[in-house]
Amino acid sequence: MPQVPAYAYVIAAAVLFFLLGWTAFRIRYEKLHGQAGQARQKMLEDANKNASDLLKTAKLEAKEEFYQARTRFDQETDRIRTESTRRQETLDFREDNLSKKVAFIDQKESRLDQLDENLRTRQEEMDRDRQNLSALLVEQNTKLEQVAGMSADHARQELMENMVGAARLAASKSIQLVREETERSSRREAIKILSLAIQRYASEHVAERTISVVDLPSDEMKGRIIGREGRNIRAFEMATGVDLIIDDTPGAVIVSGFDPVRREVARQALEILIHDGRIHPGRIEEIVDKTGKEMHEKILETGEQACIDLGLQNVNPELYYYVGRLNYRTSYGQNLLKHSSEVAAVAGVVAGELGLDQRLARRCGFFHDLGKAADHEVEGPHALIGARLCKKYGENDTVINAVGGHHQDVEATSPYTFITAAADAVSASRPGARRESVETYVQRLENLEEIADSFDGVEKSYAIQAGREVRVLVNHNKVSDADAAMLAEEVSRRIEGELEYPGQIKIMVIRETRATSYAK
Repeated sequence: MPQVPAYAYVIAAAVLFFLLGWTAFRIRYEKLHGQAGQARQKMLEDANKNASDLLKTAKLEAKEEFYQARTRFDQETDRIRTESTRRQETLDFREDNLSKKVAFIDQKESRLDQLDENLRTRQEEMDRDRQNLSALLVEQNTKLEQVAGMSADHARQELMENMVGAARLAASKSIQLVREETERSSRREAIKILSLAIQRYASEHVAERTISVVDLPSDEMKGRIIGREGRNIRAFEMATGVDLIIDDTPGAVIVSGFDPVRREVARQALEILIHDGRIHPGRIEEIVDKTGKEMHEKILETGEQACIDLGLQNVNPELYYYVGRLNYRTSYGQNLLKHSSEVAAVAGVVAGELGLDQRLARRCGFFHDLGKAADHEVEGPHALIGARLCKKYGENDTVINAVGGHHQDVEATSPYTFITAAADAVSASRPGARRESVETYVQRLENLEEIADSFDGVEKSYAIQAGREVRVLVNHNKVSDADAAMLAEEVSRRIEGELEYPGQIKIMVIRETRATSYAK
């Protein structure tokens, strides 16, 4: 038997070990591969499960967001629809008023055309009469020249010279007598007329508030007025244009607003809502709209009744609204409609004592503060605003000038303007007319005198006419005539900058020179 080489055993052993290692590696690989497949399958199942859960959650959140977005869209749509309806009603109302104004203007134009035709006819007749008169005058002058033996120019010149000399002499004597008599009687008659006017018209003034307080049946009502997340109070303030103040005050809320008419509408609407108990945005807008219409009608009725009570005729109906609004405006606590009625009565009495038209004077006095019904809507002094309103609605030139000039904003062209200004001062400055305590009243007078006394050269100052006038006596050695005018301007500027006061204050600087001598 041939002998096997030793390296053959080594190779056989190496091959055997290789096969055993490969087999063990194969078995381990298949085992690990199976475990990895199971782990992968489990991970896929877990991932699918998590993806399904996330998908469901995303769908729920998307549905919730869609529902909330749709709710907000519906609410915004309702608000826009309500606002559009309200604006449409406002536009319809304005269109109706515009149609009425157009009809009124058409009627007025027709009347003006008729008047223009009548004036043209009368002008033609006057031209014919003027021509005939000129011819008669020429003929008469010719005959007079023949009779008198001198020309018309010569006779006219001689007559004028004689008349001018006599007239100058008579006029100088008359002027002196009138001046002396006027100085003696003017002050006495003025005091008598104003005293009589005040005595004939004595009225009480109701002090109106700048805020309105609404009583509540219980403090629980405050929460209902505010509403969930404040939606009720926001809807109320948006619909009325006022501020609703709800604080710790028990059993009451405060309605605050610049426009007194809006404030009154808000107060009445809030009282109706509290009594009704149904408070939500839709109901709030309904009640506020209804109350606003009722208030408009009430304002018209108030203005018309005030004109009827004073006997004012042929008043444009458009003015009733502005007159009625004065009932909800105050000046230093003085109700403006009552103040206007008082000024009208005083002006009528003064005009009667002076032999003027009392009805025209009452008309001027009653409309003098008409601009205050619209001064928060239109820029400018209330006197000029009132004059524009009177001109717009057909008042005569005398009334327009009295309204525009009662605070010297325009030049006075008739005595009724001065009567209106005097009656306004009497009504506003008399004690008790305006809501002002005695202490405040006295303090204001002392402040006026203190400001005037603080200037150099002033010897003494006096606040008179209930603080409407300040008379400043100065040292003639320190203050010249030119300085006196500057001093009056400086005092007025100091008063305007440091004090609050109703109406206007007149500053009069008095400078006099005294000469003294002794006979021994």
